[in-house]
Amino acid sequence: MSRIPTRRVPPRLLVAAAATATAVALLPTSAAFAQPVAAAPGDSQSPYVQTHVPTLVARATLSADHLEPGPASGTLASSANGRTGPWDGQVIPGFSAAIDNGDGTFWAQPDNGFGAKGNSADFLLRNYLVRPAWQTAAGGAGEIEIERFVSYNDRNQVLDFPIVNDGTAERLLTGADFDIESVVKAKDGTFWVGEEFGPFLLHFDAEGTLLEKPFSLDGAKSPQNPYLQPGETPRVRASRGFEALAASVNGRYLYPVVEGSYADESDLRRREILEFDTRAGAYTGRTWSYQTDQEPNVIGDAFTVKNDVLLLIERDDFEGEQSVTKRVYQVDLRRTDAEGYLEKSLMLDALRIANPHGLGAGDGYGTGEIYSLPVQSFETVVQLKDGSLLIGNDNNYPGNDARIPGTPDDTEFAIIDLDKTKIEPSTVSLIGHRGASGSRPEHTLAAYETAIVQCADYIEPDVVSTKDGVLVARHENEIGGTTDVASHPEFAARKTTKRIDGASVTGWFTEDFTFAELRTLRAKERLPQTRPANTAFDGLYVIPTLDEVMDLARHSVSCDGRPVGVYPETKHPSYFDSIGLSLEEPLVAALKANGLDRANAPVILQSFETANLYDLDGMTDVTLAQLVNASGRPYDFTLAGDTRTYKDLVTPAGLAEIATYADGVGLEKSVMIPRTADGRLGTPTAVIADAHAAGLTVHGWTFRAENQFLPVDFRSSADPAAHGDLDGEIRAFVAAGMDGVFSDHPGIAAVTIDTVTLAG
Repeated sequence: MSRIPTRRVPPRLLVAAAATATAVALLPTSAAFAQPVAAAPGDSQSPYVQTHVPTLVARATLSADHLEPGPASGTLASSANGRTGPWDGQVIPGFSAAIDNGDGTFWAQPDNGFGAKGNSADFLLRNYLVRPAWQTAAGGAGEIEIERFVSYNDRNQVLDFPIVNDGTAERLLTGADFDIESVVKAKDGTFWVGEEFGPFLLHFDAEGTLLEKPFSLDGAKSPQNPYLQPGETPRVRASRGFEALAASVNGRYLYPVVEGSYADESDLRRREILEFDTRAGAYTGRTWSYQTDQEPNVIGDAFTVKNDVLLLIERDDFEGEQSVTKRVYQVDLRRTDAEGYLEKSLMLDALRIANPHGLGAGDGYGTGEIYSLPVQSFETVVQLKDGSLLIGNDNNYPGNDARIPGTPDDTEFAIIDLDKTKIEPSTVSLIGHRGASGSRPEHTLAAYETAIVQCADYIEPDVVSTKDGVLVARHENEIGGTTDVASHPEFAARKTTKRIDGASVTGWFTEDFTFAELRTLRAKERLPQTRPANTAFDGLYVIPTLDEVMDLARHSVSCDGRPVGVYPETKHPSYFDSIGLSLEEPLVAALKANGLDRANAPVILQSFETANLYDLDGMTDVTLAQLVNASGRPYDFTLAGDTRTYKDLVTPAGLAEIATYADGVGLEKSVMIPRTADGRLGTPTAVIADAHAAGLTVHGWTFRAENQFLPVDFRSSADPAAHGDLDGEIRAFVAAGMDGVFSDHPGIAAVTIDTVTLAG
């Protein structure tokens, strides 16, 4: 069984991708790319999964420093990456939208220039006709050629508010007049443009002349709206207007998408899709709600696949190795979930694309065997006639440097083929322990997304509660070591000492913070001495809710082509019960809200205590796992005066009892294979066989690459933080019969699992 597509039988090779590919340390060469045509049903009886394998087949770039004819631009632009304006001509700061003309050319539209009204008055709004000379497997220049452009203008004097070029005959529009972000071409050759300062819909003729007054969104203005009245409260946040715009197949209806949440929105993850009737010149009143993976994410572009079916880019504002979300989701306007949000399915994770032909190799981060588009502003998606996707970027010239730090990003077009294939999933489960915590600070969406890119089948959030009952992902309820709370003077008085499961703990605790307060904190690396590289991400990422982790999992796809599973651990359940913040009820509610409260869902709930697993067994049909440590006892045993220990739980009788309420066990490594007196790996115990005899699956924890966590005979040196032979350690445990691996380094574990499975 393998994560390698069955049509290919290459050897398992390691892709040394840490320096060149997106957030990946080590990956199986062909395994890292499977994404589904549609989410695989949890009750499928076939051993194979039908997937598509996104593959880079063509690429072309335009130099970041390219200038087009026109007046100097960028007089007030911020200097960055060694570039300082003004520049002697018109900068092309990337493309925010594109139109396929079907003849090898595209209309490609930049935005307002340099990011704000105040610095973009010398940037002319244009739509460029471009012809990429693609680099493909057969060769090619890999360059975007500019053939001509149309300049957006108000020569007919349609506008009733001042513009920069008021006193000229051409009345050329600038980035201080409008922030254009999206465009579609009507059947009559005219252009409809989505804009952010209004937000407005703008209608231009084929040569760029404004035909009608801007169409406003009733009751929703941005702070830059020229019609905003004194004292009027903007409802649309600054620079969060119509970044995305799609059109119905017949062109009658437009679907502008509000990029961010409204200022008065209660759910900050909600984004609104609207419908505009071009014949009536008015909004129809129909709207749809889309929920992003996390609050800060924005909608970068939209494209109509067929009637009622849209592709949407969802992205974060990070770039390079910091990137978390650069995705294309598909939605059907006729399908919503129980909460009223559009159901979305993953079409493309732009951080995980196969690049077998080495296109763009050497052009910087994300251009190796795994190609990615880790730019801040992933803002273009077009489905081409053959079903492949064109993706591209706005490079925010000269500010973005995702590929090569210190060098402005080029404008980039890439064509992604969604190649269909069948995959037979691995028989050994891979769990990203707290995400890929060896590569990113644990329990962040960045760590979970990295684990998914590294081929994890499950991602594991530890679950604790806030003061107001919101379940969040933290290793412990004490957060002094995993967040920047100590640097927040407003929370200094919250530092306290508590007894948690019988031990005295000093610090800051999640149960003393509301969720809103907790959201002001940022995550940091828990083991900075062991994983200093992870400290580069300190202060970037918010603390995710359990709901957000579940959303990410169910909207993601493993390298096996199946929906990624979620493996929550309830932390200190008896303690949280004692303070009136029970974990079990909101956990089950979260499962139901995400459509995961069913026996065949890719979910495993785990705990070191037993009583709450008994409770959960009566509350849900999902899989349960009893965690077992190498020493001590479940804390609920201590509270009940039960003298049994974890050692008693792994006797044949103890395992038989576990099987009455759980489906598996999560065993600390030394319970399965103890270490000898000199720290070497010893002889396996009978526990795996005994667990299997009781009908329980066996997952082992935790497999880490650093020498300090490895048996002596698998260490590479005396340096405790250096990587040793994690591959060899995992092989020994899989050979002993273990069914699943918890690892901080899922990229390494995935290769080991597939190699062992193939050999078998």
